[in-house]
Amino acid sequence: MGRALGGWLEGPGLPRDTPPGVRLGLPAEGRGSVVGFGPRLGAYLIDAVVANLIVGVLYLAGLSYAGDVRGLAIYLVFLLEEFILVSTGGQTIGMRLLGMRVIRLRDRGRQSWPWIGVRTLLLALLVPVVVWDRDQRGLHDRAAGTVVVRDPVRADSAP
Repeated sequence: MGRALGGWLEGPGLPRDTPPGVRLGLPAEGRGSVVGFGPRLGAYLIDAVVANLIVGVLYLAGLSYAGDVRGLAIYLVFLLEEFILVSTGGQTIGMRLLGMRVIRLRDRGRQSWPWIGVRTLLLALLVPVVVWDRDQRGLHDRAAGTVVVRDPVRADSAP
């Protein structure tokens, strides 16, 4: 019975064995297809390391702060990095290194900065990130009308 009704995030639709993104009009595999949890986690870890390095460089440059504030500083730099880089280029450093991009689902273009702001705010809450649907979209992506795909620009420029 639950299979016929679909999940509360997914709704009724294609059979469960349909690849992620197909019901959104995206290819099942290759460039432009939906990126799974593993690569997204990898990009997150790379971006977390970059944020940590930025805060460390600021400390070495003379900016001092209490030890308990360092974690908050890393968190804020991470969110700032996410907002600026995704709203201007559609990808963070980690996403670029792993060949993925955030696109607007409606027309496959780059989402506007206010919606990336909503996405980043929900990313900051963490819960929307760990709740996702069959199409590998977290609540933060659904709210912003975005999806993370294998980077079509990078795939086109590859030899």
